Amino acid sequence: MAARQRDITLRSPQNKDIVYLEYDPTNLPPPSSGYTRFVCVSDTHAKQFPVPDGDVLLHSGDLTNSGTIAEFERTMNWICSLPHRTKLIIAGNHDLTLHAGWYEENHHRWSSSGHAMPQERGRILDLLKGSKAREANVVYLQNEFYTFQAKEGCRSWSVYGSPWSPEFYNWAFGYTAAEGPALVSKFQKADILLTHGPPRNILDRTNGGDLPGCPALAAALPRLRPRLHVFGHIHEAHGAHIHSWSKGNVGSVQNDFDQVESNEHSISNASASGETEEVTVFVNAANWPMGKRRVEYQTSGFGGAGFRPVVVDMLD
Repeated sequence: MAARQRDITLRSPQNKDIVYLEYDPTNLPPPSSGYTRFVCVSDTHAKQFPVPDGDVLLHSGDLTNSGTIAEFERTMNWICSLPHRTKLIIAGNHDLTLHAGWYEENHHRWSSSGHAMPQERGRILDLLKGSKAREANVVYLQNEFYTFQAKEGCRSWSVYGSPWSPEFYNWAFGYTAAEGPALVSKFQKADILLTHGPPRNILDRTNGGDLPGCPALAAALPRLRPRLHVFGHIHEAHGAHIHSWSKGNVGSVQNDFDQVESNEHSISNASASGETEEVTVFVNAANWPMGKRRVEYQTSGFGGAGFRPVVVDMLD
């Protein structure tokens, strides 16, 4: 028997941000007037599944399993077919071929996954940035700042996207703890921050209880303070949290799903107080079901209950 459907919605003070974490995909409320709808996905690994409509699609990396041309073709055909006006994507540690230099030295390690001969990066970049992608309003960001208008006649939004995450068994776009501060110092302040890996202690708890998020990224957040920070990488930590900067430092952000649920009440109380607060909406958008939440939700398919695309409505 399938797990019972649970609706979980988080709201920032004065309803400036509304996060649909768990919802009935056949009955998702449309965004209210004056809001831009961001739909967040990550770690799709060449899989396809239903994605809610919205103004902006945000994909936080691991578009593929190992970065082959066939996997990129499958993923980009899917992304290009989606109806969102703007689609912003970054790479992750599994998108091996996009890490120039490193891939040429390491592709042989994945020879059993289609890399016996190096994949042609030019063909892959054409899938990400060529005419078909441009016509579908896809923007691939690799350590880049970008501005866009999500709707006619409305405000412009800014985004900074980076594929880097702490080193993990020498996969793509990895950095050591010593390299982290210098790398993260180059991240630019923007409305939206897209990274593949999470900050330390923010929706990064693994099945084994480890916290592999990046300390340097966590330390940089008080400077960056994006309105929305989307990442993935740690599949089992899928979730969302709204952090109020006036109520403590980022280290207080909770990790596991039960704590995220309980935070809904404190966020609602802050909203009722009438206070105006600067907040960041954190989203681990990983869609690969894994860990105790996969068991709890009895989910086996990508993007299913417990691992749905996270929908964030933000006041313009």
